[in-house]
Amino acid sequence: MDLNKVDLNLLLVFNQLVIERRVSRVAESLGISQPAVSNALNRLRKLLNDDLFLRTSHGMEPTPRALQLAEPIAYAIDTIKSALSQESVFEPATSTRSFTIAATDIGEIYFLPPLLNRLAEMAPGVTLSTIRHNPANLKDDMESGRADFAIGLLPQLQGSFFRQRLFRQRFVCVFRNQHPLAKRKIVSKEDFYSAKHAVVVLHGTGHGEIDKLIDGKGAERRIQLSVPHFVAMGHILQETDLIATLPERLAKRLEGPFKLTCVPHPVKLPDHSIDLFWHAKLHRDPANQWLRRLLFELFTV
Repeated sequence: MDLNKVDLNLLLVFNQLVIERRVSRVAESLGISQPAVSNALNRLRKLLNDDLFLRTSHGMEPTPRALQLAEPIAYAIDTIKSALSQESVFEPATSTRSFTIAATDIGEIYFLPPLLNRLAEMAPGVTLSTIRHNPANLKDDMESGRADFAIGLLPQLQGSFFRQRLFRQRFVCVFRNQHPLAKRKIVSKEDFYSAKHAVVVLHGTGHGEIDKLIDGKGAERRIQLSVPHFVAMGHILQETDLIATLPERLAKRLEGPFKLTCVPHPVKLPDHSIDLFWHAKLHRDPANQWLRRLLFELFTV
């Protein structure tokens, strides 16, 4: 058999099935979903042309072929683990590790300054880079290791991904201090829908659901400007009478520098969870674990 055709992750699933005999326990042990375990088993069955495990009242019973493979596969996995164990310690003070985070520009504005300041204190040799959330490629980027983490509202990351909530995000209505609406303590729905709007159309995240709620039930905004990112929104709102719906934490960062006013949103909108995501294969990686803890410490509320 050509080893180039064998995904070694499948052997990890096989070995754990020999030990656990139940798909649910294997999923829990490996930090992946039950469908991912079943998919791996189906791939192995096709690859080896054998059922390997049969479902019984006592769990998944191995076939004679599976029993024949169990010992050499277990030995191979133990050998690899032993070889890699010498690399299992992460020393932030001396590390030159580079991490890549998939984030929007709002994520860069909110997360990067405090994170970089903390890294300068604790891990001066560690570097960061970011890539954009691309709905077509994000899963592949995470699975391949091109991205170590993703941050945001990302409902498409399911299955073999872990997630940890950082905080709940509210949305607010934002406009410049000299806007006619700034004189009012409360912006009504009528005021909101009568005004001209700048909107951010952000593909690949959950923000599109907010737009659907705002423009639903027969009410639609008077949209004068649509942009694909948040980064210019402060400049745009500062110089025009447009208003915008923005995540509250971004709005608070823009409020002072751009002389903006933030008010409660007149449309009842749900809070959204902003989560940190990482792939199962990095779940036990010491460097990944260290940066996760740092992110939780800085941003979990």
